[in-house]
Amino acid sequence: MESNTRKIKNFIFDVDGVFTTGQFLYTTDGKFAKVFGAHDNDGIKLIKPYLEVHVITADKRGFEITQKRIAEDMRLILHLVGEGDRLKWMQKNFNLEECVFMGDSMHDAKIFGHVAYSISPSNAFFIAKKEADFVTEARSGEGAVAEACWHVIEKFFGPLNIKKL
Repeated sequence: MESNTRKIKNFIFDVDGVFTTGQFLYTTDGKFAKVFGAHDNDGIKLIKPYLEVHVITADKRGFEITQKRIAEDMRLILHLVGEGDRLKWMQKNFNLEECVFMGDSMHDAKIFGHVAYSISPSNAFFIAKKEADFVTEARSGEGAVAEACWHVIEKFFGPLNIKKL
């Protein structure tokens, strides 16, 4: 277990390519769906007693879809923040030495060196996987968030016992 256990206070997640498969489903009328994983809400329920959870998205056109799943169904704090603005936004709103961040893109990889701990799903863009402190075995939208939550709890707060969940 890390000596900076008490320092970690926040877990910040990107949405698309982390909670979702990263696919946007379109018709001629525009974006109508995203694919979210079933297991990730279980991971979020595990991590909430340990850390404050924030979720960011840059997807203005799919914001209502994201808001339905993330804010309404999962009851998480959702922020609309552009990819190029993420680091400044995070620096303004958090002490990054107290943050874990999970992202999948080249834009997210730029943030990884500024936070206490960084995570990417296994199917993230190659540079995100290269720069991350931890890469999940699970793919985005297929349990990567749940795996990341389990990993962070065990790394910073101690072992979990599946029989006591």
